[in-house]
Amino acid sequence: MESPTFFVANHTSYLDIPALGSLVDGTFIAKSEIKSWPMFGTLCSLQRTIFIDRDWRKARAQRKQLYKRLDDGDSLILFPEGTSNNGTFTRRFKSALFSAADWNLDNQGLAVQPITIAYTRLNDIVIGRRLRPLFAWYGDMVMFDHFWTLLGSGSLGVDIIFHPPVRLKNFGSRKELSRHCERRVSNGLSDALAGRL
Repeated sequence: MESPTFFVANHTSYLDIPALGSLVDGTFIAKSEIKSWPMFGTLCSLQRTIFIDRDWRKARAQRKQLYKRLDDGDSLILFPEGTSNNGTFTRRFKSALFSAADWNLDNQGLAVQPITIAYTRLNDIVIGRRLRPLFAWYGDMVMFDHFWTLLGSGSLGVDIIFHPPVRLKNFGSRKELSRHCERRVSNGLSDALAGRL
C-alpha cells in the first residue's frame, strides 16, 4: 500500500491497537480522554498518537493537524465508530474525520483503506458469542481486571482483513465514503465470525 494512507477499522478492544499496529505503519487517531489514562495515555503519546476532541467547533483545527501529519509522510489509523463494542457487530461510522480524505497527493487524493478486525478463535477453537467478553473491552469494564483475565485465557486468534482501498473522488461526499467503508468492514466482520473467509 502506498504511503501516506488513511486506514479505517472497526473497534472491539484495546487489543486492536497492537494487532493492527503490528501490520500497519501509521499514526493512530484517538479521543482526547485517552491521553489521561494511566499507562495507555503515556504509551499513546510515545507512539505520536493524534488526540482529537469530539467538539465539532474544533473540527477545522483537527483537520489541519491531520493534514500536517500526512504532509510529513505519516499514514493515519482511525477507529471511526468512536468507541469499542462487544465484537459481534459494527457501530455506525462517524464521518467527520473522513474529511482527512480530502488531502491531495499528486491530484490522486488520499487512499482510504478499510480494515476488518475479527477475534475468532481461542486456543484454536472458534469463539461463540458467550466468550466474546474475554477479548472485547467495552462499556464500564475495568481495564486492569479485563486484561488480567485475558492473560490467563489462552491463545487468541484474530483475523485482519484488508478490503480494496478507495478514494474520496469516487464518492459524492465524505459521508458516502464513510458509509461505504462501514459496509465493507461490517460485511467482513460478519463473514469472519461466520467462518466464511
